[in-house]
Amino acid sequence: MTKPLVAITGASSGIGAGVARVFSKAGYPLLLTARRVDLLRDLDLPRTMCRQHDVADAEGYAAIVDEAEAEFGPVDLLVNNAGYMALNEVRFQSPEDWRRQFEVNCVGLLNTTHAVLPRMVERRGGTIINLGSTAGRNVYENHTVYCATKHAVHAITEGLRREVAALGVRVLLISPGMVESELLSSTESEEIKADYRAYRDQIGGALAPADIGEAMRFAYEQRQQLAIWELVVAPTGQLV
Repeated sequence: MTKPLVAITGASSGIGAGVARVFSKAGYPLLLTARRVDLLRDLDLPRTMCRQHDVADAEGYAAIVDEAEAEFGPVDLLVNNAGYMALNEVRFQSPEDWRRQFEVNCVGLLNTTHAVLPRMVERRGGTIINLGSTAGRNVYENHTVYCATKHAVHAITEGLRREVAALGVRVLLISPGMVESELLSSTESEEIKADYRAYRDQIGGALAPADIGEAMRFAYEQRQQLAIWELVVAPTGQLV
């Protein structure tokens, strides 16, 4: 039986790449987007369309979805994974750091959702999984703006769920704790990076991106009438 199309944003590294590998191994065709299209192609996954895209570009994503659906059929799962994290106290950050985090983590998520959600509603089926975070349930030191964006993602997800639940579309939230990824690379403070890594080591290490991919696949492969509203996945040693 042919499996439906899975679209993953920010799939060039970290969680996005891990999710792509998990779903590809399970036999799903993929639409992968990221700013670094060369890294998408380096994943070398079968039945996969790779396209360069910044989630800030709403119209561009709709055109990419049209292209992928012409080849593989309708997007049945959208994974809103693209993210940006710049850690520091607000007084030491630039407005550009604040803007970019909200633009990617919140507005970008809405842009890509807007491209596929009306199609899902029309078909009365489909799933959107948004990448939340334990940072959307807590407020961590040096994470003020990033936590704000993830709290917003949690609220957006719940609002969208209520909008389309009666129309047969699932909107789910996967909230990871500490995961090995490139997100920390956008943080300039070496002290903050060192503290982050020290905590990672203290709790016995971060999760692998594939761990999040398996959690997403578990949630997605439940029957359409079963919605796992939120799944929090974190290292056993992580407390909050």
